Amino acid sequence: MDFRELTYVLSIAKHQNLTKAAESLYVSQPTLSKFLSSLEHDLGLKLFRRVGHKYLPTYAGERYVDRARQILQLKNDLDTELADIIRRDIGVLNVAFSNMRCSYMLPYTLPAFHQRHPHVKVNVFEGSSDENDRRLLDGQVEVAFYSKPNDLNPLIQYETLWGEEMLICTCANHPIGRFSQPNPASPYPRLDPALLKNELLVQMMPEQRTRQITDDYFHEHGLKFENVMYTSNLPALMELVALGYGVSFIFESHLRHRVVTNPIDCYSFGEPKTSSDFVVAYRKGSYLSSYVREYIEITRSYFDVES
Repeated sequence: MDFRELTYVLSIAKHQNLTKAAESLYVSQPTLSKFLSSLEHDLGLKLFRRVGHKYLPTYAGERYVDRARQILQLKNDLDTELADIIRRDIGVLNVAFSNMRCSYMLPYTLPAFHQRHPHVKVNVFEGSSDENDRRLLDGQVEVAFYSKPNDLNPLIQYETLWGEEMLICTCANHPIGRFSQPNPASPYPRLDPALLKNELLVQMMPEQRTRQITDDYFHEHGLKFENVMYTSNLPALMELVALGYGVSFIFESHLRHRVVTNPIDCYSFGEPKTSSDFVVAYRKGSYLSSYVREYIEITRSYFDVES
């Protein structure tokens, strides 16, 4: 099988431009143009239609791209498995974290992994959970670590590493705290989220898991908030809350690793508490090398140290 052919077609589909695709493949534009013409002639159908300078897949092109991606992923899995058999301690680990997790999880997990596997190269990606799902499905990363979504992707396998509570957060001694009540289901007192309706709510962006979880909660309980500010920067969000500029919702693990300048008061949503599973995700059915599995176990042990 000519895997180069598949790679060329995928690059054209990705860039939608022959010049950019050729540059990414380190071939000349005429070479790539000649390749595409020859391939379409051999197949007897068009894989791309030209719209201005763009090359957009036809229906046949979309099916070709879909299958080509699957074939190359199978080849990559096979190569990884064979390399794992032949050379147990040489390889590449491509791993993704959700935003903010890198800053406090990598310093613990990466040195421990490197000590055991000094010849394995590690590439780290950071982005929203939705972005990391796309990286998994595109084969850019082997594993991703993030909070488990409510809507599970059937193409992705999820392994729970630990559970963590979502907390309502305000600045220290915020007046709303007087409405809190003891909560036997959580280490934190309970505060009814409906009491926040007159507060400025500082929320994450829609593609971030924290926002998705709180949106689901609000929808389920019929809550609507008018005074809302949005940001994708979690450290900035926490500092704004600490200074009394709004209230927000933050996972307890993020708060545990915050460098305290101004304190934050935390409250539970109530009973049952609002929590989420922190998971490692990977493509369903994909082969995970022994060192990838070991990195997962190192990350799992991180929770034992934290707790």
